[in-house]
Amino acid sequence: MHKRVVTVDVPGAEPGLRIASATDAGRHRHGNEDSLLAEFPVFIVADGMGGHDAGDIASATVVRAFGPLVGRDDVSADEVADAARRAHQTVAALSDRTRRGAGSTLTGVVQVRHDGVPFWLVVNVGDSRVYRVVGGKFERMTIDHSYVQEQLDAGLITLDEADVFEHRNVITRAVGAPDSPADYWVHPVEPGERLLVCSDGLHSEVSEAELYEVLAGDDDAGEAVSRLIELALDHGGHDNITAVVVDVAAAPAPAPKDQADA
Repeated sequence: MHKRVVTVDVPGAEPGLRIASATDAGRHRHGNEDSLLAEFPVFIVADGMGGHDAGDIASATVVRAFGPLVGRDDVSADEVADAARRAHQTVAALSDRTRRGAGSTLTGVVQVRHDGVPFWLVVNVGDSRVYRVVGGKFERMTIDHSYVQEQLDAGLITLDEADVFEHRNVITRAVGAPDSPADYWVHPVEPGERLLVCSDGLHSEVSEAELYEVLAGDDDAGEAVSRLIELALDHGGHDNITAVVVDVAAAPAPAPKDQADA
């Protein structure tokens, strides 16, 4: 069984938010090197590398760097970048002290404000991912830093070949590794949208068609997280599996015309 799915509503958030999250070691790993932070306004996943007593510490270090942003509704983009830099510096120091080295992915969204308007700041290092569903549209909001993505971008392999590519798990950037800057994108917070932040233990096992089916079909965020993790386990559960679902409340229905004119 995976860890209990945690579902919370964010009081006072405008628009309203409901968040669900869970992580599972999978069927083949003795420990779990994934970490997550799913507390307003920070929704991130970190997938650690470096083996026992290194990978799990690396991912926890990434999450800890973002802790000072939790509970605030005035976070700036610069503060998110500062947190990512702190994480990189701390994990790099950890890596220098371990025989095998250490590193972590960092992926997720942080709600920032500009002129009082909320935006998602998407941050990414490595091959964990952020997906978005809204109005029947499904999109990936991040680009993997991986060898297989480089081969795809160069036109050397097809999408079908990427699924069975021998080196598909090799990443080209990691928190704590040299020359590994984070990528950032800014996206408006849109009423009715659903975001998924996940480690590769989910998206490498569950096809994007299946991800969309669950995200578009399950009204409850907690049920969606539970189904996604169960799917990854059913497909083999070869890696640690982590999922965070963020639901943005739909816009209120317009008032009837006679009331609007009153």
